[in-house]
Formats: sequence, C-alpha cells, structure tokens
Amino acid sequence: MEIMFTDFRLKVFYSVAKNLSFTMASRELFISQPAVSKHIQELEATFQQRLFERKGHTILLTSAGRLLLRHAEKLLLDYQQLDYDMHFLQNECCGELRLGASTTISQYVLPPLLAKFLEKFPKVSLSLFNGNSYDVEQALQDHKIDLGLVEGNLRQTSLKYTDFQQDELVAIVSTVSPYATYDEFTLEQFKATPLVLRERGSGTLDVFETALSVHNLRLTDLNVLLYLGSTESIKSFIDPGNGMAVVSIRSIDKDLLSNRFHIIELPFLRMERSFSFVSMQGEQRSLPQLFMQFVMSYNF
Repeated sequence: MEIMFTDFRLKVFYSVAKNLSFTMASRELFISQPAVSKHIQELEATFQQRLFERKGHTILLTSAGRLLLRHAEKLLLDYQQLDYDMHFLQNECCGELRLGASTTISQYVLPPLLAKFLEKFPKVSLSLFNGNSYDVEQALQDHKIDLGLVEGNLRQTSLKYTDFQQDELVAIVSTVSPYATYDEFTLEQFKATPLVLRERGSGTLDVFETALSVHNLRLTDLNVLLYLGSTESIKSFIDPGNGMAVVSIRSIDKDLLSNRFHIIELPFLRMERSFSFVSMQGEQRSLPQLFMQFVMSYNF
C-alpha cells in the first residue's frame, strides 16, 4: 500500500493530537473545524486505522494515533529542515521559526532583535510565544516552539541551555515613596519592607529565591504584598509609592531616565543571572541555529 499525505495534513493531525481538541486545532491552524475533521478522516482512510477515540466531547489517541504522533514529530522537523536547506542552495534563508520567550526577554530584549533579524532575513516566517520561563520550556518539550529564550538559574537535564546575555535584578521603589530617600537597605530593613514580586515559574522569582537561600531565607520570611504576572504590572502597582519591587535592570532603563523609579542597593543579595537559549538535547536545526548566531553577534 502506497501511503501519501501532505505536509499540511500532517500538521493538522499533530495539532489535534497535541491539543486533544478539534476546536483548538482549528483555531491554531486558522481553518474551520469541518476542515480539520476532513483531514483526519482522510488520514484514517489512508492508514485504515482509527487515530482517535471519541468519547462524548473528549478525544484520546489510539495506539495507531500514538505511533503516528511519534513519527509526525520527526517528520515535521525534517520538513522544516528540508525547506531551509533547499532555499539555502539559492542563498536564501526561508522557513518557519517558532520562538518562545520569557516575559522579561520578550518585552525588553527581543523587539529590536526581531526587527533586525527580519530586516536581514525577510523570507523567514517568525512567530513568538510569550510566557514565563517554565511555560517556555514546557512549550519546547511539547514541540510547540523550535527555540526558547529564558531567564533564571534553574536547569532541566533534558534541555540544552546556551547563555547569550547577562542580567541583574535590582530593588526599586517609586521616587514618590518614602523609601526613595534611602540608597541602601540593611537585611532587616529589607525583610520589613512590603514587596511585590513576579509569579511562580518566572525566572526572576527563581533567581530571587536563590539569592535569599544564601542567607537561609525563604519568601515566607519576607513581607510579600502580592505576586504579579508581568514586570509592567509590578511597575504600575508600585508607581504611586506602594512598596518595593525586584525586577530586571533592563526593564527600567527609560524609567530611571525619567526619574520614575529609584534603585535601592541590597549589598547582601547577589542577584545576577544569564538570559539563555534553550533547545532540546541533541537537536540541531539550521534555522534556530541561524537565529542563535545572529543574536550572539548582536551588539547589546
């Protein structure tokens, strides 16, 4: 039996299989739900195998579906590599690059990089997934992105990390806050000050907790007001003078120039970190490698 199916049909199956939802696949691929169903039915007819078990409003992969998913992951990667290699023969860089970046990197580091990259390689199709570092690593393992950019010091053994930029966390207060009269805090002052921090899973909070551990301190030993999901929301919260925040130095460049925030030194805490590329161990594909080389050569 000769088995033939298109790259797009395989993408439809892959999207349904990873989301376990025809509706989510239709949204992800920008096609109608009946079109998704049609592609799956054609694949099932081609292989003469049921790929999904339908139970009410939920679906599950059959044994044949799980087998096809394992092959689909490899085949889709090969399609991307083939597309890149064939265009490279004509001195063109072309293909789809799905990036994932943690919040700090996507907001304060990536925008000028993406603009310069697309200026140099206009035929590359770029997409960006945004979340905290944990979300980005999970998306990479689920093959929803090709390359991640994360912050923090935690490392998973199944993933490969390549540092590309250094960063530092700093404590800031609004210039209208009573704390703005201080240039430096003692540890006891810091423990008593109301704090606004990033959420669990963020690289920023990971680095902060690591710095605290040197002094055998935990978050419960501090006066934490609340946790917020982005640096911008934290900055907005403390802007009227509400407490202190710990954020990336890169997120407040313009705010310092405009005298919006004031940095308070914490000499007892070392809060340095690296921004890193993250990829699957043993996986080397041309387009992600090209983007990594471009960023590494960029003059920050």
